[in-house]
Amino acid sequence: MGSLDNNRYNDYIHDVAKGVQSEIRQTKPFNNLEDEALVALQLTADRLHWRLSEMLKPHGLSPTQYNALRILRGAGSEGRACSEIAERMVNRDPDITRLVDRLERRGLVARSREGPDRRVITTRITPAGLELLQSLDRPVEEFNRKMLGPLGEQRLRTLLQLLEAARAQAD
Repeated sequence: MGSLDNNRYNDYIHDVAKGVQSEIRQTKPFNNLEDEALVALQLTADRLHWRLSEMLKPHGLSPTQYNALRILRGAGSEGRACSEIAERMVNRDPDITRLVDRLERRGLVARSREGPDRRVITTRITPAGLELLQSLDRPVEEFNRKMLGPLGEQRLRTLLQLLEAARAQAD
């Protein structure tokens, strides 16, 4: 029975791989499995990112701004310096200061100089930022479930392990 399951799995994977090749309208086969996997990963990440962008757009947020607000919510009253926010971002933003500027203009974060080193500016989420995030908690959770829930717990755990291994190679 195990080999039958493996055969079905191999057929499924082969069909999925053909799907990636046809989705990007590539006429020749990939040079190797690593190339194919990387393209599939990039395509998937881009599609999920776009769908998240569309979900956040009515709230006036980009996924990067949403990520920064979540980091600041996690920091609590302590807040974070721009460099600390940048280190924790899911997607690297080369100009975190400008990102924080936009959030500050909307009243979602506040900045202040404090402590012995007046050069360090601490950013904190405001009550308005907390309120916005709280209003998004459930829709984002539902979005995540809709996008990845159909994979099931076992495949999600496997996916997480595989992604962690791939990230370790990139560090």
